[in-house]
Amino acid sequence: MSEPRTILPGATIGVLGGGQLGRMMALAGSAMGYRFVALDPAEDAPAGQVGDQIVADYDDRTAARELARRSDVITYEFENVDADVAAMLMSESYVPQGSELLYTTQHRLREKRAIEAAGVRVAPYAEIRSADELREAVRRFGLPCVLKTATGGYDGKGQWVIRDEAEIARAYETLGTAGTELVLEQFIKFDKELSVIAARSPQGEIKAFPVAENIHVDNILHLSIVPARVPTDTLKEAERLAIRIAEGLGAVGLIAVELFWSASDGLYVNELAPRPHNSGHYTMEACRTSQFEQHVRAVCNLPLGDTALLTPVVMVNVLGEHVAPLIDHLADRDRAAQAEQFNVAPKLHLYGKSEIINKRKMGHVNVLASDTEAALAWISETNIWRV
Repeated sequence: MSEPRTILPGATIGVLGGGQLGRMMALAGSAMGYRFVALDPAEDAPAGQVGDQIVADYDDRTAARELARRSDVITYEFENVDADVAAMLMSESYVPQGSELLYTTQHRLREKRAIEAAGVRVAPYAEIRSADELREAVRRFGLPCVLKTATGGYDGKGQWVIRDEAEIARAYETLGTAGTELVLEQFIKFDKELSVIAARSPQGEIKAFPVAENIHVDNILHLSIVPARVPTDTLKEAERLAIRIAEGLGAVGLIAVELFWSASDGLYVNELAPRPHNSGHYTMEACRTSQFEQHVRAVCNLPLGDTALLTPVVMVNVLGEHVAPLIDHLADRDRAAQAEQFNVAPKLHLYGKSEIINKRKMGHVNVLASDTEAALAWISETNIWRV
């Protein structure tokens, strides 16, 4: 990995990926005085609307070299970028995050082994190379259990919850077509899903954001509730585990740590993401420093910002089917938000995606409130998110 450099405002930050995370990173970094250029295959990508864009595939080495030529530092906004391209860029430009963590988190088996090496617990798992191995592992873990592809997959894609032995052959055959290794995970009976966003700079400074409690619908994140409704010692332990992982894996920039919490059995790490994360969007108004500003600070080797929570908040995702009713709602005076029983301040963020598609993430709303129950009540009252 390159020697740490401090990249001062006025410099250009290159971003592999031009989606909503790159867009919000550019908006935060532009306010600090940085310029941005994103590489993304989609014309008029969300990040390209607020900065410069190179339109090309992620494995296009010529385009990647152009990104390097125009950038003083390069980061990435999602982990499924081409690791070979990231490695090439390391030799030709400055990529403080390196390619090793990207290589690790692109593959569930490598990721789990790295988490264990950092001394943190994951759900029991097994590598699956045949239908017979799957049957044996299912017998060992019991039902239900979760079969996942080792690479790819997000928002519930690339996985199968096996609830009956009759599903084993079909689950193996279906996911086996992905052409990657498979991993079976023991199903954890959890009470809450949590996440912690930690930031680490090249010089080793680390800070963690407050723990979010996450609720998913149809395997897509629906709500992030902060403060999370779990015991105080659980909040402290979750932050401690995130910091241990950031240190153990030598992360630079942000790393999102997703966890399962059981009141009887404690915390298990589920997955990692070495980038800004959907469950950290609440930080944009609710914390002294947003996750996007913090990521810019970290990769540029600036002192990290204060992560203190300023107000309780609930982040609610806006999917394609929510856009029209939400816009209609915002066009009128929001009497519910101003009502004494709610007294909330909803903050809308739309991502500028070219096509509105059901179940596709189009934006989010941060609902600031005196307490999270008031924010949840406002979300219900609007009747936009009919779950």
